[in-house]
Amino acid sequence: MAAPHILIVGHEQATVHSVNAFLALNSYNAEAIPMGPSVVERVYKNPAPDLVLLEVRNNLEDLQILQEFRQTRPELKIVVLCQVADKRQVMEAVHIGARDCITLPFQDADLRQALYRHANPTLETSIAGEIAEEVSENHFFIARSPVMRKIHLQIELLANVDVPVILLGESGTGKEVVAHLIHKLSTRSRHRLLKVNCAALPGELLESELLGHERGAFSGAIRSKAGQFELCNKGTILLDEVAEMSANLQAKLLHVLQDKQFIRLGGETTIEVDVRVVAATNVDIQQAISQRKLREDLYYRLSTFTICLPPLRNRREDIPILLQHFLQRTASQYSRPVPSISPRLLDACLNYSWPGNVRELQNFVKRYVVMADENGALRELQPRLRRVKTASARTSSQPSGANGHGDARDLKFLVRNLKDETELLTITKALTETSWNRKKAARLLCISYRGLLYKIRQHRITRVSSDKVEVPLNGNGTTAELAAEAAVGASVPLMSKGKT
Repeated sequence: MAAPHILIVGHEQATVHSVNAFLALNSYNAEAIPMGPSVVERVYKNPAPDLVLLEVRNNLEDLQILQEFRQTRPELKIVVLCQVADKRQVMEAVHIGARDCITLPFQDADLRQALYRHANPTLETSIAGEIAEEVSENHFFIARSPVMRKIHLQIELLANVDVPVILLGESGTGKEVVAHLIHKLSTRSRHRLLKVNCAALPGELLESELLGHERGAFSGAIRSKAGQFELCNKGTILLDEVAEMSANLQAKLLHVLQDKQFIRLGGETTIEVDVRVVAATNVDIQQAISQRKLREDLYYRLSTFTICLPPLRNRREDIPILLQHFLQRTASQYSRPVPSISPRLLDACLNYSWPGNVRELQNFVKRYVVMADENGALRELQPRLRRVKTASARTSSQPSGANGHGDARDLKFLVRNLKDETELLTITKALTETSWNRKKAARLLCISYRGLLYKIRQHRITRVSSDKVEVPLNGNGTTAELAAEAAVGASVPLMSKGKT
């Protein structure tokens, strides 16, 4: 197999010489030409190089050449070489279509990794078809859809551009996975990545968690404590649900981003830190800004680069590969055989809307691996599919609320109802099978006896006869319909009230 042909286009003779020497040492077929109008003509000629290493400076001419490369040969893979300070230039190169970025003066490891990713012919098929990359011990970036493969390329490029990133998308779409991948591919990967859930703590405790506190700063502060910014100095911090942060703390965070320094709660000494911030939220950013839940200046400071993760229903090409990945990992985790996915079950998965996105899909696979019941898995999805379609038709025929948020409220209500109905059907089935012996039913459902009594009162389930359980009427079906579903043994797992 012939060695990959690498074209080097540069301004500085020293840069071109050092890159050329590295490529020759690693058995690549290198060709070097100076920056100028003739480089576009060279790319147009056959044979085209396998990869272009293009040095870009802070000027429009270099970006125009990159644009002409993309127009001349859209399939051409281009890695840009740039100075550390040229962040704006790199962002523009990302949008034009560069595959990766290497800062100058380059490190051998960075150039070697870029060549492995983009000039290795053995990887071309897998990269073009699908991506399955281990991000950390429990996180994998799995993608087959064009939109997610494009996001992967963006991550590769911006990872070494040390700017804040904000991740937008619904809950469960994989924002934490993206944050881990950004950290892994960056020069900060040798240091920590710490995650802070901004919605989990009230204002003063969250400030202490992020910035630390001195002894006596508040009641219960019996000793000084370093915050997460100090603990992950030189590393990356993920601020999850950043829009839930108090306005006062948002102002302090803005100060940390601008000046790279802060003062602990109750302290007087200024502490300097070097931390990359990746923020994530599932709220509507413009709405949060207009309602003053998120400071506009903080948003613009965080959003040097924005990645919008689409919901799973908008990238259904990823569902088969995600299913296979979760099946193999879950089966290995629980020491179970890997169950197969029949065309019928796959079709049901492809047609389900997955309101909980990838997280819901993962939990579905866990239940399927443990129960090893394909019919049960189909019954779990099919009632939801039917009700989702019915509710969608009903909602589409009705106008939105006066405040413009009727659809969002209807969707949340629908998801909550589906969870309640699944729980209701499971409990009624257990009570029917045990002839209303609540202790046996509790053991069958793997919950406490008191917990079952609470659920029976919550759902207003009453016993009519020795072989029939009456369930309450709700908006999605009649009592008779729900009782009939319970009688035929709708095998669906008991679902908690927590997040899917």
